[in-house]
Amino acid sequence: MHSTDANAGRVLLIEADPSVRRVIAQRLQREGFDVRQCEGDGEIELLLRDVRPDLVLLELPRVNALAPLERLRQASDVPAIALLRADLDADHVDALEAGADDYVSKPFSPRELMAKVRGALRRAGTPTRGDRLEFDGLTIDRRTRQVLRDGEIVAMPAREFDLLAYLAWSPGRVFSRSQLLENVWDSSEAWLGAATVTEHVRRLRQRIEKDPKQPRWIITVWSVGYRFEP
Repeated sequence: MHSTDANAGRVLLIEADPSVRRVIAQRLQREGFDVRQCEGDGEIELLLRDVRPDLVLLELPRVNALAPLERLRQASDVPAIALLRADLDADHVDALEAGADDYVSKPFSPRELMAKVRGALRRAGTPTRGDRLEFDGLTIDRRTRQVLRDGEIVAMPAREFDLLAYLAWSPGRVFSRSQLLENVWDSSEAWLGAATVTEHVRRLRQRIEKDPKQPRWIITVWSVGYRFEP
């Protein structure tokens, strides 16, 4: 079980496969969500009471696939996304009719899942830290894709905004250039050199830092990479 900033929204993740559970949890935590993990739905009513999640990600079992969803709906109206396997005795229509707000079919991409998570929370009217961050004189809004410094809009190309948002949504965490290439560019050093990240950081500092040579926000961690300093 892992916790981050509860203001980001709390997700209850019920998934039997530990490797899948780890990948999903890491992506959710990277996006700022508070993730509570469980490998089975045997005590789903207790989990809902104790965790009080804003969203449930629920793997449906191979047999009696809809039973956990039905128990979930008897206990709560919390938004739920069903994680579907190929060998279920039910399909996605059955899952939706049983009470799922949305679904993803395995194998799915982390980006697809995050889009579903944010969509379900928006429809439920649940505020998430994913929409807007405010620091001392710096505001980043992913919904409008705007950055404000001291109340004034900073013109910013799309890739630089993506880089800033990715760093800022995990404040204090150090990311290597290869991690940034993978998660911001969807690429690797085999295709794009690490210098690509270095150059974009330089340009980004020119836009948001009062003194780019002594940055306040985007800090270089020598021999490792960069971090956003809240």
